[in-house]
Amino acid sequence: MPSPGSPELGRRAGDSLALPPPPQGAQQLLRKVWHRLCGAPRMGRVPLAWCLALCCWGCVAPKGAQAETDPFVGSPRNITGARGLMGALRCELQVQGEPPEVTWLRDGQALELADSTQTQVPLGEDGQDDWKVVSQLRISSLQLSDAGWYQCAVVLGGKTFVSQPGYVGLEGLPYFLEEPEDRTVAANTPFNLSCRAQGPPEPVDLLWLQDAVPLTLAMSHGPQQTLRVPGLNKTSSFSCEAHNAKGVTTSRTATITVLPQRPHDLHLVSRQPTELEVAWTPGLSGIYPLTHCTLQAVLSDDGVGVWLGEPDPPEEPVTLQASVPPHHLRLGSLSPHTPYHIRVACTSSQGPSPWTHWLPVETPEGVPLGPPENVSAMRNGSQALVRWQEPRAPLQGTLLGYRLAYRGQDTPEVLMDIGLKREVILELRGDGTVPNLTVCVAAYTAAGDGPWSLPVPLEPWHPVSEPPAPAFSWPWWYVLLGAVVAAGCVLILALFLVHRRRKETRYGEVFEPTVERGELVVRYRVRKSYSRRTTEATLNSLGISEELKEKLRDVMVDRHKVALGKTLGEGEFGAVMEGQLNQDDSILKVAVKTMKIAICTRSELEDFLSEAVCMKEFDHPNVMRLIGVCFQGSEREGFPAPVVILPFMKHGDLHSFLLYSRLGDQPVFLPTQMLVKFMADIASGMEYLSTKRFIHRDLAARNCMLNENMSVCVADFGLSKKIYNGDYYRQGRIAKMPVKWIAIESLADRVYTSKSDVWSFGVTMWEIATRGQTPYPGVENSEIYDYLCQGNRLKQPVGCLDGLYALMSQCWELNPRDRPSFSELREDLEKTLKALPPAQEPDEILYVNMDEGRGHPEPLGAAGGADPPAQPDPKDSCSCLTAAEVHPAGRYVLCPSTAPGPTLPTDRSSPPPPGQEDGA
Repeated sequence: MPSPGSPELGRRAGDSLALPPPPQGAQQLLRKVWHRLCGAPRMGRVPLAWCLALCCWGCVAPKGAQAETDPFVGSPRNITGARGLMGALRCELQVQGEPPEVTWLRDGQALELADSTQTQVPLGEDGQDDWKVVSQLRISSLQLSDAGWYQCAVVLGGKTFVSQPGYVGLEGLPYFLEEPEDRTVAANTPFNLSCRAQGPPEPVDLLWLQDAVPLTLAMSHGPQQTLRVPGLNKTSSFSCEAHNAKGVTTSRTATITVLPQRPHDLHLVSRQPTELEVAWTPGLSGIYPLTHCTLQAVLSDDGVGVWLGEPDPPEEPVTLQASVPPHHLRLGSLSPHTPYHIRVACTSSQGPSPWTHWLPVETPEGVPLGPPENVSAMRNGSQALVRWQEPRAPLQGTLLGYRLAYRGQDTPEVLMDIGLKREVILELRGDGTVPNLTVCVAAYTAAGDGPWSLPVPLEPWHPVSEPPAPAFSWPWWYVLLGAVVAAGCVLILALFLVHRRRKETRYGEVFEPTVERGELVVRYRVRKSYSRRTTEATLNSLGISEELKEKLRDVMVDRHKVALGKTLGEGEFGAVMEGQLNQDDSILKVAVKTMKIAICTRSELEDFLSEAVCMKEFDHPNVMRLIGVCFQGSEREGFPAPVVILPFMKHGDLHSFLLYSRLGDQPVFLPTQMLVKFMADIASGMEYLSTKRFIHRDLAARNCMLNENMSVCVADFGLSKKIYNGDYYRQGRIAKMPVKWIAIESLADRVYTSKSDVWSFGVTMWEIATRGQTPYPGVENSEIYDYLCQGNRLKQPVGCLDGLYALMSQCWELNPRDRPSFSELREDLEKTLKALPPAQEPDEILYVNMDEGRGHPEPLGAAGGADPPAQPDPKDSCSCLTAAEVHPAGRYVLCPSTAPGPTLPTDRSSPPPPGQEDGA
């Protein structure tokens, strides 16, 4: 190879571009002649006229003559670097006139995406337009593909000039193209390992190591890329070293695990109708003794040939383990006359061996386990009719026929083969009077006779006559009258049910007056049940991922075990209904949440099911537990709709309970202790969810349920939050959101964190304190974001402890980092609950119309609640009234005066809520 700077290499580069040799320019020739003839040392030799003539010719020489001269004054240098290092090449040229663009070439080909910079410096003196152009090519990380000859190229005067080439070479430690991989091999079985490396510089020699000890046979001057190992008897590690002039590089270490060889000579030793004994010869296991062998047996059927060659059977096999030695096993409790397939694998401390091929075996036939049923023998003259039915017990084979035996008192026994018939007529000798004639029957298979039936005596024939059908004696109008009465009853019952249904669903059963033992009760009535389809077919029709499908198999419930009752709540996207789950030994009352799949996308369906699987892992007394998931068929869409099964909560959702306590037909007083207990329960449940890194995104009183113990359970983790769509708002094409409960940063950026759930918890506390009032009355959903950005917040509810409201205000801090965690909220609420005095039964609540009772009531702000009242004059105050709570229907709730409760014990600072001063 010629040197990078040789003239031959430069000419070859120019020839590859089809360029002529660069000509000698006229201006350069003029300069040389001037210095040679008119220089100071030579002035005495040449006449002055020649010098002046030469100067005049230079002035009138054409400007384009400089294009005939090679403009490059500096060419790229040869560089050598290691892989990954940075490299730089530089070329320099001097031109007259407009500076040209410099193009970089590698091996004669232009670099389109070269990282090059070009600097232009003017050199003009005495009015000359001369430029110095410097171009630098930068290679940020040298790779093998960057090696080659580099040149600069410019176009001047329609001609192309290239610089002398510079070579970029790479040298460094060897680089692995392929390294040995982990694998498992059978003991004493040959295998190969591969390792490939390259330079430059070359050559690269490979050295193999086994258990960190070099293998001398693998060291040679040529690359030993494949190592042939004749076999191992223990687990070993292999690696390779690559050597070149720059040093050594070591590959990753591959672990070769030695497993036992596949057992062989699997054969049948003996067989019985219900037992099979098989034996086998174990394979070599190296230095690791076998610990046990595993045998699998599956039932064979007509389609066994389809899967016989596959590694796994189509159904769950029966698996047995046998201690070794001896290497045989007896399989019991099998079915007679049944084909099976059997395979064996043996295990050592390193792992199991491969399975043997499937061995087809079959249990032999057995005799029937029971006698024929209902044997009877009747005499009619000189003949006897004997009848029987097939045995109920298993036949243990193919029924070939029946044998009949009969004998008299003084006559020998007669044995007959009847075949497959189940009745026979016996001809009796003489007049047919055979004393003490008895008959018995037995079924038989290829294995022999089954047990005989008990002897049946011969009985006389008694013909049975059918009584005549009685004549119909009712007059026809009796039938007509009965039909009219039945139709009238059905019509009256239907009208009653429709009327009752309208009454139940008018307010979603919130104001239903039915109360048992002072508690809200929901009656159950079955309405329909699901159709039956296999779980696997249902999951395959959903089009969801295999990972989610595998998780759903653990939470799936058979649909035919679920029956639906009346609807508890229904919205645009789904409904909540009563349900009944039939378990193995009991019937469980549940709440069933359905989803109208026709208006949901596939991604929403997958999110729905993913959250259902997540709920299955929840285990906390204040978090709703998922019982299971099933699917309801959809005729319109062609794929099933998901149904979530949850525990039935006797007292319904918390918001309805609070609202019922104020506005129901029979108001119920809720003491402050109970309200704080509700808040603490929700905080405890949300603390559990936050530790599980689960974000609720829809925390509100309507999504909290009350069980029979009056404990609150957090529910609706996105599974059914679209059911109650009255409190949601859609802006543009954004999904519906509960804007009056959602955090301000979530409204702006749709970013949800545990701290955004804390904001929602503060609004939920306000709901509880106001006993079910709607937040921000008078403010439209579309105006909430601007309202909050102005610094407005919910006001302190009437009768609310100052400490509780301070805790709410901290939940509504503008910066999420300033809000407390659910752990801190739970601790503070539990301290408040302990500090409160025991709850006492209050005086009777009085409802009165206050339209004329208060002359100038303070208007409610948009945030709800009233401003803290000013201190009244003692002589004008009424000792029996403390506050008036305004409701939309103009009604007020008047409560007896109570002593002020303690404030919330807390160590954190509780700044006043933002916006309180401006009427929010």
